[in-house]
Amino acid sequence: MPELTYREAVRDTLATAMREDEDVFIMGEDIAEMGGSMGVTQGLVDEFGPERVRNTPISEMAIVGAGIGAAMQGMRPVVEIMYEDFLTLSLEQIVNQAAKHRYMSGGQLKVPLTIRTQGGAGWSPGAQHAQQLEAWLVHIPGLKVVFASTPEDVRGLLWSSIYDDNPVIFFEHRTLYGIKANVPDELEPIPLGRARVHREGEDVTVIATGRLVHESLAAAEEAEKEGVSVEVVDPRTLQPLDEDTLVGSVKKTNRAVVAHEAVTRMGFGAEVAAVLQFQAFDWLDAPIERVGAKFVPLPFAPVMEEFVVPHAEDVLEAIRRTVGRS
Repeated sequence: MPELTYREAVRDTLATAMREDEDVFIMGEDIAEMGGSMGVTQGLVDEFGPERVRNTPISEMAIVGAGIGAAMQGMRPVVEIMYEDFLTLSLEQIVNQAAKHRYMSGGQLKVPLTIRTQGGAGWSPGAQHAQQLEAWLVHIPGLKVVFASTPEDVRGLLWSSIYDDNPVIFFEHRTLYGIKANVPDELEPIPLGRARVHREGEDVTVIATGRLVHESLAAAEEAEKEGVSVEVVDPRTLQPLDEDTLVGSVKKTNRAVVAHEAVTRMGFGAEVAAVLQFQAFDWLDAPIERVGAKFVPLPFAPVMEEFVVPHAEDVLEAIRRTVGRS
C-alpha cells in the first residue's frame, strides 16, 4: 500500500477520474500552472491541458454557475472554491440553482457537480480565510455534504462525490493536507452516508469531523491513561448522515461528545446532539457534551487563534465531564 499525503490523495483521485472519464474536468482560480492556493492540483495541467484544467476569473458566482451548466449538460465538473469563506459569494448558485434543479424538474435534470473547498484555522489566516461553514450547507435540501479527515477517506469519498448525480460540497481542512497514511493501490470508492469508527471504546463516544477527528484520537489516548475507554467516530458524510452508526455507538457507551472546529453555536454538532437525544435518550447516562470554537471571528494573532479554536485538551475535558471526572 503506497503512502500518500492528504494533498496527494486528492490529486490522485482527480487525475484517476480524468484519465478514465473525459466528462470529468476541473476548474477554479489559479488551479492550473499555480496548482491552486494549496498546491493540490499541481501538475495536472501538464497531463490534461488547459481545456480540462481551467483557470477561471475571480468570481465564485461564475465558477459555480458554469459548473452547474456543464453538469446539466452531462459532464462531471469538479470546481474549486479557493477558500471556504468564499462560498458565501456563490450561495445563490449553490442554494437556489444547484440544489433545486433535479427536484424541480421531476428528476429530468441531474446536477453531478462537485464543489471542492478548503478552510480551517492553524496558520493565522484571519477571520475571512478560515471559517468552517459546513453547517450552512447541511441545512439545504438537495445538497450532499462531505468532510474527509484522512488520506484514505478523501480518496474514496471524492471519487463517490464525482460520480454522484447530485451536487456535493466537498470540504477539506488545510492543516490536514500534509498528513500521511497508507492507501490501497487501487482506488476504492467509499459510499456517501457511511461513518467510520476510528477507535473502539466502551465508556464514551466522541463524534468528530475534520481536524477534530485527530484531536479526538489524541484525547482518547490521554483518557485511556486515566482509565476511560473512548470510541471515536467520524461521520465523514454530513449529509446524508449515518445515524445508525452514531446512535449505535452511543447506545453501547451511554455517553457522547460531539466535536468540530466550527463555532459551537448552531454548529453541525447541534444536529448530531439532537439526533442522539431523540434516538438514544433512554441509553444516555449523562448530558451530551459539545466542543467547538468560541463565538467570535477568528483572530489573526496566533496565540488568540489557538485560544478560540478547540484542541485535544478541550475534547479531553469534555470526556472527563461526561464520565464525571471533572
